[in-house]
Amino acid sequence: MTNSTSSSGSNGSLFMIALRASIAFILLCGIIYPLVSTGLAQLLFPHQANGSMIKDSNGRIIGSSLIGQSFTDPAYFQGRVSSIDYKAEASGSNNYAPSNPDMLQRTKDSIAAWQASNPDVPVSQLPLALITNSGSGLDPHITPASAEVQIPRISKLTGLSADTLKELVKKHTDGRDLGVFGDPRVNVLELNIELSQLRK
Repeated sequence: MTNSTSSSGSNGSLFMIALRASIAFILLCGIIYPLVSTGLAQLLFPHQANGSMIKDSNGRIIGSSLIGQSFTDPAYFQGRVSSIDYKAEASGSNNYAPSNPDMLQRTKDSIAAWQASNPDVPVSQLPLALITNSGSGLDPHITPASAEVQIPRISKLTGLSADTLKELVKKHTDGRDLGVFGDPRVNVLELNIELSQLRK
């Protein structure tokens, strides 16, 4: 009887310890930590914490510098191919092998669309990055070469000189992170915002 009572009391004590520990971790990890980290992010990095949103001159949000979007007007710079049409909730790509028939057809379609929109630029000068999907399908950047190869088309459609557009691309080209990591890149949305201002 004594052993049974002792065992029951021990189990009850262990249960209370586990319950208190669970409540403590729920409060710490589920409430306190998220509130503190969110508060610090809003205090120290408010722009990044709110999605790195870009606003127009009227204060309207027109996109995020972190997520690419499609530009249907050929007078603007175009971004990379996106198999998910830049829908952030569906991030990812099909990861097709180069020999996949769907991949081959999409690439042929992309090249044909390029030829139709850019008759003054030979296909041999078309950067591979413009007809390949990024891993996320949301890449907001293109390479400087991918921007420069679009200049003849945009110059013809906007009336802006090629030199002006080259300077614009150069202005919006970000170098390697810390001078070492990654490749130089151009944010397409930010580039097109300034292009839009030049067209006015």
